[in-house]
Amino acid sequence: MGAPSKTAIVAGSTGLIGSCLLHRLLEDSRYERVIALTRKALPVSHPKLNVVAVTLDSLPTVAPSLEADDWFCALGTTIKKAGSQEAFRRVDYDYPLALGEQSAASGAKQFLLVSAIGASATSSVFYSRVKGEVERDLALVGVPKLHLFRPSLLLGDRKERRWVEKLWGMLMKGLNPLLGGSLRKYRSIQADDVAAAMIRAANRPSELGVHIYEGQQLRG
Repeated sequence: MGAPSKTAIVAGSTGLIGSCLLHRLLEDSRYERVIALTRKALPVSHPKLNVVAVTLDSLPTVAPSLEADDWFCALGTTIKKAGSQEAFRRVDYDYPLALGEQSAASGAKQFLLVSAIGASATSSVFYSRVKGEVERDLALVGVPKLHLFRPSLLLGDRKERRWVEKLWGMLMKGLNPLLGGSLRKYRSIQADDVAAAMIRAANRPSELGVHIYEGQQLRG
């Protein structure tokens, strides 16, 4: 493998998948620089790491100064945590789209987004519809390669306590072996497996255009 030459941007680096992405990118010899967009202090330091302090409000101002080969977006929240559907849409639609637009404007090679299983712009479920709408509109911004990752229930150590998700995750672990065939994509998955899949996709030859990953495609 040659000398490292790539720069990566990670949005959502304190989240469940984002923190896994950050750790893996910092240890990946193919990347010489990793830019973490975060509103919180990071519990990690590394010679390759460049932390850019940003809030959701300041993101539109900060974005035009950002450049990287690979843009990883793991921003996401829940309607309960956001407080309203409008606030949820801001985090899961407005800001990923703003980052996608800047990635294209800056000449990025690819944009990689954490979406969700069931994402569809025509869904009657608000959460799934917003995920589908951002997928649809990111495909129009002009980035050469758009990679969309649609995991089911995520497993991993969350900083905040989500008891319902924890209990559901324990149940899904038992149900996973029963979900076969077309239902395999609904199996729960470790957040780190999704992060690994994103980095594989970013460094594997692929055609221009939109690429969707779900189910077994997220497991290597």
